[in-house]
Amino acid sequence: QVQLQESGGGSAQAGGSLRLSCAASEHAYRGNCLAWFRQGPENEREAVASIYTYGGSPYYADSVKGRFTISQDDAKNSVYLQMNNLKPEDTSMYYCAASLNRGRRYCSSGPTGADFEWWGQGTQVTVSS
Repeated sequence: QVQLQESGGGSAQAGGSLRLSCAASEHAYRGNCLAWFRQGPENEREAVASIYTYGGSPYYADSVKGRFTISQDDAKNSVYLQMNNLKPEDTSMYYCAASLNRGRRYCSSGPTGADFEWWGQGTQVTVSS
């Protein structure tokens, strides 16, 4: 049973935009922390943005603040990552993930990959200079 499914990756020029989508099962979506992670240079997964689906302030990594926006659509159990002004260093595999029962405060404070129980397969983003 697939809980999270990403789409929307691809290639873009520096300065361009891409929008990632994550369709979640209702169980993965409702009242949980949904986040976008990307693979770092040493294979670690770093949180790019996160949102608690019952409200609260989203989290953004410093490297993407002002360029990326996370949003949600409750009717579709989906979260999105709008990526603008892309840079070559944004090139990575991007993953959607869900952390269950950790609450609003956790989700807005910079979540950690180890705390996320469900992961999508990932979608590649490549930005050329």
